[in-house]
Amino acid sequence: MVDRVTATPAALVLIAQLRTRHGPLMFHQSGGCCDGSAPMCYGAGEFIVGDYDRLLGSIGGMPFYISGPQFEYWQHTQLIIDVVPGRGGMFSLEGPTGQRFLTRSRLFTDAEWAELQATESAGKADTA
Repeated sequence: MVDRVTATPAALVLIAQLRTRHGPLMFHQSGGCCDGSAPMCYGAGEFIVGDYDRLLGSIGGMPFYISGPQFEYWQHTQLIIDVVPGRGGMFSLEGPTGQRFLTRSRLFTDAEWAELQATESAGKADTA
């Protein structure tokens, strides 16, 4: 199965640390200005997911959402959540750690894209 979002080992370590400190988490990638293109980490339920937001998958067992317009732009890529030194968005929980989450990406291969299309089409048929 192809994942639309994954995390590096370093990101998984930070997610585990944040979960220990804050409890269940959630992520959102919006694509707006002012760090909006960086993935934001919140306590579960502290960010209200909108009607156009899409559950992309999970990282470290925590749900990862993306805004509808961002999904349209990035749908052909796998998002790879990483960690780099620095301060993240002011509302993101990793801010005080001296690290910030960063989104990297890569294009899906033709085979991966075909698998995603088949899986997602089957999922839509199951909910109809």
